[in-house]
Amino acid sequence: MNAPAHPQPSAVRGALAVTGTELRALHERLAARADAAGLLDVAYRTVDTPVGPLLLAATPAGLVRVAFASEDHDTVLATLAAQLSPRILNAPQRLDDVARELDEYFSGARHRFDLPLDFQLATGFRRAVLRQLPSIGYGQTASYAAVAAAAGRPRAVRAAGTACATNPLPVVVPCHRVIRADGSPGRYRGGLAAKQLLLNLEAA
Repeated sequence: MNAPAHPQPSAVRGALAVTGTELRALHERLAARADAAGLLDVAYRTVDTPVGPLLLAATPAGLVRVAFASEDHDTVLATLAAQLSPRILNAPQRLDDVARELDEYFSGARHRFDLPLDFQLATGFRRAVLRQLPSIGYGQTASYAAVAAAAGRPRAVRAAGTACATNPLPVVVPCHRVIRADGSPGRYRGGLAAKQLLLNLEAA
């Protein structure tokens, strides 16, 4: 009795071989189906920028998080899954507009972002501070004291600084434009070098 024929390893590899393009297409179809079925609560992607790779995350309400590489993107995603929803998926297409506007900003072609924003990761006075920041014009700066006053609590300068340092939407919500009264940059979620790069970009 003849032993059953076993497929050659090369034949198995050929049958299982899937190109990167095919995998990406499959992933995009799955993400689109999850989104259409209302099963995608948080979509994310990464983009390369002059301040390093940025993680972008959005809910149906809008952009909810922008994270620098120094924050550890895997940790940020785990935190989003715990804070917002475990139904989180790499779905780049939902963030195409964000990626495009960031590219325009870093090329100098865009001075103000026009995106729906979801501020649910900031509450109370911190959220009030963040909502004031887009009023600081491109290439301009304001002190932490001025921002605290604009947010309705003139004496809460330190709290305004904390709100800026923990801004979940850096770059898009321009906390980099807030500096100390002595003209020094102050703290920044992405680090001092990133803050100075953004200030220099806008000054140019």
